[in-house]
Amino acid sequence: MRILLTGADGRLGSQLLQSLTARGHTVVGYDAAQMDITEWDAVRAGFNDTRPELVIHCAAMTAVDRCAEDPDRAYLVNGLGTQSIAQACQMTSAALVYISTNEVFDGRASRPYLEYDRPNPINPYGWSKWVGEQAIRDLVPRHIIVRTAWLFAHGGSNFVHAILRAAREGRPLRVVTNEISSPTYTNDLAEAVAQLVDTGRFGIYHLVNEGQTSRYGLARQVLDLAGYRDMPIAPIALAEYPRPSRPPEYAPLRNFAAARLGIRLRPWTEALADFIRAEALEREV
Repeated sequence: MRILLTGADGRLGSQLLQSLTARGHTVVGYDAAQMDITEWDAVRAGFNDTRPELVIHCAAMTAVDRCAEDPDRAYLVNGLGTQSIAQACQMTSAALVYISTNEVFDGRASRPYLEYDRPNPINPYGWSKWVGEQAIRDLVPRHIIVRTAWLFAHGGSNFVHAILRAAREGRPLRVVTNEISSPTYTNDLAEAVAQLVDTGRFGIYHLVNEGQTSRYGLARQVLDLAGYRDMPIAPIALAEYPRPSRPPEYAPLRNFAAARLGIRLRPWTEALADFIRAEALEREV
């Protein structure tokens, strides 16, 4: 299959490029410099050059706090930029896979969110991604919306890396106990998305490593796996950690729909252990 991939220079995009190519697909990747999704002429030119059968749309403004500081930009990139991708798919009859987020939910649930629970975003990032979801559902009949959460990837800058840096530098840690979700290894997510593409089954899917934990629980597991078992963490509440964006407190996702197709991601603790081992090996090289 001929696939156009946006955000190909990102951590998930680069991993998807590997997973899809390994499965025999022809993948043409675009980074932000090659295709500015906020400019219609750039989107149209990319589609004209590639003539894709399928588009995987990873390009996004993912810095959650920055989205809160500049909500208009978040709306432009994540909402209207995605609308442009969807319109181009509509015009060319290409199918579309969209990477979305658990932050489309408000975090007030009493159980992990299922694929067709009603979104109710409470911050600009979540709202802008929800705008993108709606544009796709309105414009592209053959679509897959993949929601995921709390990604950690090699070579990136994420929560797991921040905890590891603090440990190496001996800095004290204060971590939130009442923000809960599903930590997800980008390598596992990319392979699951590639499997899903090959099924040809459209719809909404939640793809996360199995299980849930708090930010505190994730930090503790990172330290224990990385050899910092004696390093203390001061538990705090969300209210004690002021930041521009308000995250949903309880927003783990449940993979129900993809599991019915045989697509499951391993427990997050196993994925994190492999991630930590790979990071350690990379430092030794």
